[in-house]
Amino acid sequence: MGALSNDRLEQMHRVLAAHVTRGVAPGLVALVSRRGEVHVEVIGTTAVDGTQPMRRDSIFRISSMTKPVTAVAVMILVEEGRLRLDDSVDALLPELADRRVLRSIDGPVDDTVPAVRSITLRDLLTFRMGFGLVMGSPDDYPILAAAAELGFAQGPPEPGVSPDPDEWIRRLGTLPLMHQPGERWTYNTGSDVLGVLVARAAGQPFDEFLRERVFDPLGMHDTGFSVAADAVDRLVTGYFTDPGTGALVLADEPRTGQWSSPPAFASGAGGLVSTVDDFLAFGQMLLDRGAHRYGRLLSRPTVEAMTTDQLTPAQKASSGMLPGQWDNRGWGFGVSVITHRDDIWATPGAYGWAGGLGTSWANDPIEEMVTVLMTQAAWTSPSQPPLFRDFSTTAYAAIED
Repeated sequence: MGALSNDRLEQMHRVLAAHVTRGVAPGLVALVSRRGEVHVEVIGTTAVDGTQPMRRDSIFRISSMTKPVTAVAVMILVEEGRLRLDDSVDALLPELADRRVLRSIDGPVDDTVPAVRSITLRDLLTFRMGFGLVMGSPDDYPILAAAAELGFAQGPPEPGVSPDPDEWIRRLGTLPLMHQPGERWTYNTGSDVLGVLVARAAGQPFDEFLRERVFDPLGMHDTGFSVAADAVDRLVTGYFTDPGTGALVLADEPRTGQWSSPPAFASGAGGLVSTVDDFLAFGQMLLDRGAHRYGRLLSRPTVEAMTTDQLTPAQKASSGMLPGQWDNRGWGFGVSVITHRDDIWATPGAYGWAGGLGTSWANDPIEEMVTVLMTQAAWTSPSQPPLFRDFSTTAYAAIED
């Protein structure tokens, strides 16, 4: 008996192909790996014009799937003693020292109180630094308007418009925190701060550190913050989805778009591009508890800490991007963690994350499985679209034993 059922994998193909036929995305690449057996679906085309077939090595903008990669980079430095989880980050990031905190999240930006303590590395890894994504309008939250004026947009990543890391962190340091450090989970910004922190702790640019310490050891040669000219024909066209009509609207061109040249700011929160096989290598390393075929990136205890829910009930109670987010999930270091089963694919202890530009990844240690789905159509909300739910369901339905 194999790890995956061929008949059930054919069912997966039919389900995924139906989504492409309906125009949810021009194409997709889906990968399921279980106990060494790897199955890949390549469906549709790289753009709505339908002229170029999708390829297994097509390159996608993985946006927030960058966050787990950034967390791994941080933990490499923790293991080397160059960073410590519960130390203040003030020494390396003086721009974030002596913080002021909004008295009320919807209050004036100058109505603040002193922070009760400094921001720690653990705060950044778990999105408890006190600053991040707010699901609301700048008209209702003055802090959002002030942040937007400084280039801290609440929308999708825009690598072509961000300043260099030192200027980025300087601007962030002029804004008050939204919440006290450690108080609650607030998404996104912590990972960008981590990219700046890694660069300063390592003494080299963040993108170079990732290349030398993560991508090259794992053979992730198509992963980076931009796409080289000799590979740009494999970068898919990016689309937004009109939430009203469902129509796909051009977001990013491969040859002239924002990923066609190296950015000034390598975003640890959402800047990477990758392929399904590259991310399989990353996911398999974590599934193998830090080991890979050429050696070891992290220790087993480090991976276990990364993939354990780090949030307290109080930190979850007043946070989240959508209702019910914490019903069966927690948050580790850069990854969402399943805490109890409420669907056939929600195995307790499974972990991963998605990218709002149309990608997702999950590891399941119990089932010894890695799943990756990449499309070029952005999500319309933080809720997982039907295509992605159907992929997870059919992947687990294909388990043979």
